[in-house]
Parts: sequence; structure tokens; C-alpha cells
Amino acid sequence: MMLRAALLGLVLAGPALAQDNPATAARNASAQLEEATLQLQGAQTARDRVKALTETVRAFEAGLGAMRDGLRRAARREGELTQALKAREGEVAELLGVLQTIETSAPPVLMLHPSGPLGSARSAMILAEVTPGLNARARVLRNDLQEVQTLRLLQQNAAQTLETGLAGVQQARSDLSKAIADRTDLPRRFTHDPVRTAILISSTETLDGFASGLSEISDGEIAESNASVMSQKGSLPLPVQGVVLRRFGQADAAGVKRDGVVVAARPRALVSSPTAATIRYRGPLLDLGNVMILEPQSDTLFVLSGLSEVYGEPGQVIPAGTPIGLMGGQIPEIGAILSLSGEASGTDRSETLYIEVREGNRPVDPETWFRTKNNG
Repeated sequence: MMLRAALLGLVLAGPALAQDNPATAARNASAQLEEATLQLQGAQTARDRVKALTETVRAFEAGLGAMRDGLRRAARREGELTQALKAREGEVAELLGVLQTIETSAPPVLMLHPSGPLGSARSAMILAEVTPGLNARARVLRNDLQEVQTLRLLQQNAAQTLETGLAGVQQARSDLSKAIADRTDLPRRFTHDPVRTAILISSTETLDGFASGLSEISDGEIAESNASVMSQKGSLPLPVQGVVLRRFGQADAAGVKRDGVVVAARPRALVSSPTAATIRYRGPLLDLGNVMILEPQSDTLFVLSGLSEVYGEPGQVIPAGTPIGLMGGQIPEIGAILSLSGEASGTDRSETLYIEVREGNRPVDPETWFRTKNNG
């Protein structure tokens, strides 16, 4: 029976699969979500609740992203093994037939060899040399099968982990929105005048026109600022975790070219200020939806559109990393997340953030400012 198991292992083991371990990745993701839950509990009493809740939301987003990736890799690995087994079904059946014949043969017959005793001895020596290797391959197969069982169990238990994580991040986002609304400690460069803002919006038809008239939306003078972020140019993080879909001046499906980049992000993803900046405007604008306009330094504007919710007030000076809003969309149902198998297709990044950078009221390529590689 040991020989039969060894030979069966030789047939089924096949080529080595991916070296990464999706089971470990899924467990690590689960641990991340558990840690984020603990962070959420601690954030309720934190002195700086905005900072604590921001870190908590990011921890939940990272954990949920890692869980999606781990489940995707687990499903892919299981599929590869299943496909390999199916491809070898005929070979396995033939081998089992031969083994069955050998096992039912009378012991004296097994001891005989057409070449006589010398042939029998040589066959025994060959078998003695081959058997350890066959056993090793059988162990590899056994380990792979055990891993598949582990992966299936992880996928079965993932629903509860995801449900807890999704509820946690939803609560953290809600708490963060309230904490930002209650914040009163940020300095201001100007006081926003909503009447003048409404007049400016109604009298302009383009982003160029609105940006050039931003100085008109304040109640009084706008304080001068000597802030400079030139040393960070080219290394700023994207405001949202995502991947660039369309680059500066690149035409979309309708042939329209825009003076910014489009970043694909997950639903309800947190959007943060990439650097310290003044909020020059926030709210609906033209056909751009909710817009956030940040001024990191004099004569430079970061225009972000496509947000569902926006945080903060015009005139406030915010530190780098401050939450400024959330992407729109609906969080996928747990079943949809669990079904994300195969290669990452990006279909889970259904929301888009448009980023435009203006220097001296003229658009420039945002990729001269932002680090756009490996931001997924």
C-alpha cells in the first residue's frame, strides 16, 4: 500500500504551484481586521479623535483589501490544483488498474522476473532507489491537499470576518465624519462667504473661470501664505488608494481629453489631503459633482472631483493626511466579495476620482506632483 500511495503521489503532484501562501495571507488579513476593531474601540476615547479614527478607517480598508486579495489567491490556487487533477484523471485510472493487478497477484509470482534471480535483484535495487523519491512526491501532494482543505475552510469562515470588518469600517467612517464636523481647532486663512460663492458659481461655465475667481468667495482679505511644497513635488501620495485609469491629456472612450488624471478607487474609500493645504472650495461645482479645491502653496491648486461626501470648511488650513471626503458607490455584498476569484481585474474599483493640478491657473500634468506607481 505504501508503494501504491507513493506512485499515486508521483502522478498527481505535478508542477509546483505558486510560492506565496494564500492561507497565510488570509490569516494576516483577518488579524488586520481584528486589530482595526480594537483601534476603533480605542479611538472613541482618543484625545485627537480625528487622527485616531482616520488611522482606524485606513486600517479597516487595508484589512479588507488584504482579505479580498487573500480570498482571490486562495480561489486561484484551489482552481489550479483542481484543474491539474482533472487533466490527470486518465493517467491515474490506468495506474490504479496496474497497481490493483499487482496487489492481487500471488506473492510467488511477484518474486519472479523473466531474467531470473539476477533480474529480480536488479529490479529490487531500482525499486529501493526510486521509492524514497516517490514518497517525497507523495508528501508534497499530501501537503498540497491539506492546504486546499485549509483554504476552503478559510473561505467558508471568511463571511463572518468580512461582515465584522464591513460593519466596523462603516461605524468608523460615521464617527470620523462627526468628529471632523465637531472640530474647532484648525487655523483659518479666510472666512467663507456663501453668497459670493453662489454668485461666482452661477456666473462661470468652466473650471478655469471658477478657479480664477476663487479670491472673490471670501468675506474680507485672504491671509498671505509662505507655505511651499516644492520639495515634495513628484513624491506626493495620491489622495485615494487606487490605480490610474487615464492620464493627463489621454482621450476617454468618447474621445474627450481632460487636463487631469482619473484614478479608480473602491467604493466609500477615504480621500485625504496629500499635503498641508488650505481648503479654497468644497461642494458641488458645474458638472463635476462634489469638488474639493486645495491650495498647498501660492498659485498652486489641487482640484479633486468625484467625491460623494466632502469634509472641512473653506478657509481652513489642514495638515497632510487630513480626511477630506469619501468616494461614492455601494459597498459590495459579502457574497460579491467572496466571489472575487481569478486574476485581479480591477472591477472592485468602481469609483473614479478626477485630479487636476493648476499652477498659475493653468493645468499641468498631475504626475509631475503625485507618485502614481504601485498605489493599488
